[in-house]
Amino acid sequence: MGRVFGYRAACRGVMLAWCSVLFACAGDSGPSADSQQAASQAQQLLSSGSRADGKALYQACAACHGAQAEGNRALGAPSLRNQQHWYLRRQLDQYRAGQRGSHPKDSYGQQMQAIAKTLPDDAAVEAVVSYIAGLGNKPAPATLTGDAKRGADYYSNLCGACHGPNAEGLELLQAPALAGVDDWYLRRQFTHFRDGLRGADQGDKYGYQMAMMAGSLPDEAVLDDVLVYIQSLAD
Repeated sequence: MGRVFGYRAACRGVMLAWCSVLFACAGDSGPSADSQQAASQAQQLLSSGSRADGKALYQACAACHGAQAEGNRALGAPSLRNQQHWYLRRQLDQYRAGQRGSHPKDSYGQQMQAIAKTLPDDAAVEAVVSYIAGLGNKPAPATLTGDAKRGADYYSNLCGACHGPNAEGLELLQAPALAGVDDWYLRRQFTHFRDGLRGADQGDKYGYQMAMMAGSLPDEAVLDDVLVYIQSLAD
């Protein structure tokens, strides 16, 4: 779920931004030793990979995100299968530019930034993103519980203008899809936006908008309700 909700007027008035793939749960202790080892292996693979071969480059990503980009919750790595290629490309570009993953408390983001910076150029980014897109959509399984009806009301009022009525994402507003993205990941990203771990970089205008919006939900229970509703929209 990754940048999430306060620019409410902007979202509605100009149908601006996005809100995203997205969060860190309370008590999130950061990457495990297994996750750190997988990330290290990914960096080594990328440094020796062909920039034109998306499949070969993705083998580095598979160390954390799985052979079919299905994700691995134990490693804190979300599925990549239900996200638009333009959004995945933007996130890799932001990691490479240091606009995402620079906060000292965003340990998963720091890990991703180090890996993304190993991609040699824009052609390599496009190749790996195109390969992921070719794997096809596959919604991630739901893991949270909550009141979907209440979540629908909050989603309609706060999120739908940017992310679409069915959380399908709107490229025109640079708002990524949320339906089908891992609910636990969306939760982590939302709390990162809310707590200033994501969206604070001045160059990340869409993240900044989401960070403003993240204060709109009253408590954790409502957040879970919204995420349960979003997950119910997945195909």
